Amino acid sequence: MTREHHYELGLDWVGDLGRGTADYRAYSRDHVITAPGLPQLPGSSDPSFRGDPTRWNPEQLLVASLAQCHLLWYLHLASRAGVVVVGYQDAPTGVMVEETDGSGRFASVTLRPRVTVAPGSDPGVAQRLHAQVGEFCFIARSVAFQVRHEPTIVVADAAATPRS
Repeated sequence: MTREHHYELGLDWVGDLGRGTADYRAYSRDHVITAPGLPQLPGSSDPSFRGDPTRWNPEQLLVASLAQCHLLWYLHLASRAGVVVVGYQDAPTGVMVEETDGSGRFASVTLRPRVTVAPGSDPGVAQRLHAQVGEFCFIARSVAFQVRHEPTIVVADAAATPRS
């Protein structure tokens, strides 16, 4: 049985500098993304495209979405496989190719999760689970470019691991 999930957001352009879009340099790319009950997310375009570098751009948000989705599915799969994850950091990167006509597309995203597992967890299983995430992650399954994984698995020091 399939289910549909719906996501509704608000997007408000706040970049009218008094002349609207009278010319390419007459307006700011700033906007605000909203959703009920959540903090506002300040957005702009990439600084390469006259955006504000202090605001999130769509390209960063795409990379972040892939990293978040991978994290959440990885934690789920790890819990089912008996791998106890006690730490997870990622440093994802994305490559976008811009064509001469100004169009572009993502060529790839590389996730570099550093996963710390509790003593007694199997580091080999922890490593292999990363390859399985792509079968489940909604975002990764929806993009038309390669999402690579370069995970590092570390086993926590038994003395430093808190006991429940």
